[in-house]
Amino acid sequence: MANSTMVTEFLLLSFPDGWNMRVLYFTVFTVTYLGTMLGNLLIITVTTADQNLHTPMYFFLRNLSILDMCYISITVPNACVNSLTGNRTISVGGCATQIFLVIICAYVEMLFLSIMAWDRYVAICQPLQYPIIMNPQFCVRMTLASLLSGLVYAGVHTGNTFKLSFCQSNVVHQFFCDLPSLLRLSCSDTTSNMVLLLVSAVVVCGSCFTFITMSYIRIFSAMLTFPTRDTGKAFSTCTPHILVVSIFFISVTDVYLRPSETSDTLQSIILSAFYTMVPPFLNPLIYSLRNKQVKEAVRRVKQMFS
Repeated sequence: MANSTMVTEFLLLSFPDGWNMRVLYFTVFTVTYLGTMLGNLLIITVTTADQNLHTPMYFFLRNLSILDMCYISITVPNACVNSLTGNRTISVGGCATQIFLVIICAYVEMLFLSIMAWDRYVAICQPLQYPIIMNPQFCVRMTLASLLSGLVYAGVHTGNTFKLSFCQSNVVHQFFCDLPSLLRLSCSDTTSNMVLLLVSAVVVCGSCFTFITMSYIRIFSAMLTFPTRDTGKAFSTCTPHILVVSIFFISVTDVYLRPSETSDTLQSIILSAFYTMVPPFLNPLIYSLRNKQVKEAVRRVKQMFS
């Protein structure tokens, strides 16, 4: 970390005064966190225990659930504690760690959602080649490639950010450390950082969004040739994925591509909550409630342990 950093700690967003409001925030954060952890743990358990779900689709769904549990654990537990204690401080090292982990989780989540769109495309449009294309080796390699490239991507952005000097305000207008909020606090020239952030966000988000969009255009085109019953089945498997992708990409894009001078603190907080809390919370709900295979597998697993 650069020696020019004059700030030794940052102050996260303060929660509203009053015990009742703090308890309300604590309750919302806690319920969201516990619901996310329990839901994703259920998916991990079911997709691991049930042999019928040992397929590429559920392999990536299990990986996504593990990632989501890590993702929400980076920010929400700390927010829960802060809402009750009023302790807003976070060290520079803690802030750097939080930024690094948030970036890598968001990056890998985008890649996993893209891979899952590809999986649905191959399963629906090329069913005979599905076992060949989506073989176990391919799935493992894509997972490792996502994680390794995420480490590089997060390392570059975190390293460039903490080369800057922070000698003005140390108040982060967010309930966790994130890049846009931190860059606004620097007294160094952040032009190169903003350009790198915007270009990389456009390239990564744009590429993933285009890839997912093209996959679903091909899926829906193929579905037009299916019998009505098969069309409904294919559509039901795609709808949850489209919902998760839409929520995640819209919120991430708005937070990271919105110019700092037009950013509203409350709006940024809400959007940040959407891409850090809502997708991990919704994933187990929409994938399990709308998926007959998962619901049947849950019943089988219950019978195993009853």
